[in-house]
Amino acid sequence: MAVSQRGIKQKILALLSQAELEEVLAALAGYPPEKLLNSLFSGICSASEKTKWNAVYAMGATVARLADQDLEAARIVMRRFMWSLNDESGGIGWGTPEAMAECLACHGGLAQEYTKILVSFMREDGFYLELSALQRGLMWGISRLAQVNPELLLVWQAPRYLKPYLKSEDQVVRALAARVLAQLLESAPTGFCWPSA
Repeated sequence: MAVSQRGIKQKILALLSQAELEEVLAALAGYPPEKLLNSLFSGICSASEKTKWNAVYAMGATVARLADQDLEAARIVMRRFMWSLNDESGGIGWGTPEAMAECLACHGGLAQEYTKILVSFMREDGFYLELSALQRGLMWGISRLAQVNPELLLVWQAPRYLKPYLKSEDQVVRALAARVLAQLLESAPTGFCWPSA
């Protein structure tokens, strides 16, 4: 007997809340990626840290699989992330910057297309995220992408937009921004033109 979508969601959310990441990823690999998305979207905004972070990492792996089989379907997920961070969506977008960045870290093709959007969430003249909790997620996400694709962050001038975060009243935002800057300094080519202080 086929399991309903609701049954799958309950099973996945239970897995996200209880299992270790390796077990989560192994279990989810047995599902078609499109069947997991609603459960993972619920997971990334969970108040439980374990559920949230398992969902963030699982979202990256799942959307990368989806992009390999249907790039347009993965782009729809990216647009859903962007919409959830839009004031008009009526939501807050908890966990969204982290999940979006993890997808970009896991799939080079998506990173080529959407790194500029992730950077735009840093920009006051872009899609700036005002809430410090979202800025924490954004700085984590920029740092995560810097681990695997720092050159794209340099192309889209991420260092230029870090300065306000280095001076944030939120100490976690400051610390994460400093980590990003260190990562980008380490990976920047000789002669890279850094923005003035």
